[in-house]
Amino acid sequence: MSLLNLLWLGLWPGAASLWLILLVAGASWLLARFLAWTYTFYDNCRRLQCFPQPPMRNWFLGHLDLVPPTEEGLMEQTHLVATYPQSFKTWLGPICPVITLCHPDIIRPVLNASAAILPKDIKFYSLLKPWLGDGLLLSGGDKWSRHRHLLTPAFHFQVLKPYVKMFNETVNFMHGSWQTLVGAQKVLTSSLSHRSLVSLDRMGKLLHCFLPSSCRKPSEYLAGILELSALVLKRYNRLFFLRLDFLYHLTPDGRRFHRACRLVHDFTDAVIKKRRHTLSDQGIGEFLNAKTKAKTLDFIDVLLLSKDENGKQLSDEDIRAEADTVMFGGHDTTASGLCWALYNLARHPEYQERCRQEVRELLKDRQPEEIEWDDLAQLPFLTMCIKESLRLHPPATSISRTCTQDVVLPDGCVIPKGNTCVINIFAIHHNPSVWPDPEVYNPYRFDPENIQKRSPLAFIPFSAGPRNCIGQTFAMTEMKVVLALTLLRFRVLPDQREPRRKPEVVLRAEGGLWLRVEPLVEGPK
Repeated sequence: MSLLNLLWLGLWPGAASLWLILLVAGASWLLARFLAWTYTFYDNCRRLQCFPQPPMRNWFLGHLDLVPPTEEGLMEQTHLVATYPQSFKTWLGPICPVITLCHPDIIRPVLNASAAILPKDIKFYSLLKPWLGDGLLLSGGDKWSRHRHLLTPAFHFQVLKPYVKMFNETVNFMHGSWQTLVGAQKVLTSSLSHRSLVSLDRMGKLLHCFLPSSCRKPSEYLAGILELSALVLKRYNRLFFLRLDFLYHLTPDGRRFHRACRLVHDFTDAVIKKRRHTLSDQGIGEFLNAKTKAKTLDFIDVLLLSKDENGKQLSDEDIRAEADTVMFGGHDTTASGLCWALYNLARHPEYQERCRQEVRELLKDRQPEEIEWDDLAQLPFLTMCIKESLRLHPPATSISRTCTQDVVLPDGCVIPKGNTCVINIFAIHHNPSVWPDPEVYNPYRFDPENIQKRSPLAFIPFSAGPRNCIGQTFAMTEMKVVLALTLLRFRVLPDQREPRRKPEVVLRAEGGLWLRVEPLVEGPK
């Protein structure tokens, strides 16, 4: 009967034996792989025992949602760093450990390591790739080195100098809007969406995109950046299966992400196309001579004209990736820093008044009242206030890295190869073992004498090491100009609504930061 059954299936006894052998071989291979993975997993767990671990919710979820992207999550981070001031271990689900580093002495070998040893964590940064492409933020290895070398001239101080005038112009436009909105009310209560408009207008000029008047209003482009930031972090904090692209794109969030990416990319493509058309019409020689004479060489110019040592230029795809990265990094992070700086100065009128007097003394008898490049070094107390605000409210709250080899930390602990480590900037800036009374806003922490007493890695709002933020001088320049002129013309007062911090890709406030502004002088002419 068994022989008849085999014949009915189209198999002969020898074929059945072959299938049985293949089945056993396949099952043996899977079992061997499972046993090897199990041994590797438990060996990794054993080696990670040197890191303390907060209590888990349960064995399956681990520490998921222990630190949600909310005000309560940031308060939990403050509690964790007070309990574990060096480092600690958490689990994203049952099998994915993450080592969080939160002390300047501990992070040194991680920040100073090359991108080959500690590349950015693909589990998080890969979620940004459909948006930001393979630009400076996400690329690695030789491509990162090549692009960093090509882009560095765009942030040289000689290139940045002309932007100070542009910053003055965009601030004057914003202040004119504020004066109009104030009218006879004397005091304007507003969410700081104006911050974003200033940055967007500035970024448009930076990219030589002559924005239509609609971009003066809350733009679709800005809404796209905000939505992408929120969706990326929301996806990262979900269970692992939603990180699979084909599943994520079937969800409503996935479809929203795709639409926002397309909107942002269309905007950037239009900028590049228009700029390349201008360059083609004028010719490289005439174009470069005019730019050099007018001292208006900008970021897109550098991207379009850059060549490596082999004479190879950046492709349109590369240019879009770098432009999107700078639009995100230059707009979103700087806007966050400006918002929180104004908030902190509104809550501390004594520091606000001292900044105002410093600016008045600098611009005394000067017409028009504008900040120049050489003035930036003459605002020491304003600079201290900006840095203290960046300490309390860093735009980027953490950086993640993947270890491609064992990393030995100064305290003797070892992060084994293959694990993810997070440099928690927010926790470092709020670490009570580094900063006494870390929740108190105190600009004198950045007095030159006090700086000498701390590790240079105690304050890293722009990261540090070989992969630090390429545009940090640009960001600090803009913040100084905007804050100096704003404090000169307006008194900033706190609103009754206390903000709830919301760490997305950058640190925001739920519903915006609400402040009151009171004009001190007639608006700019």
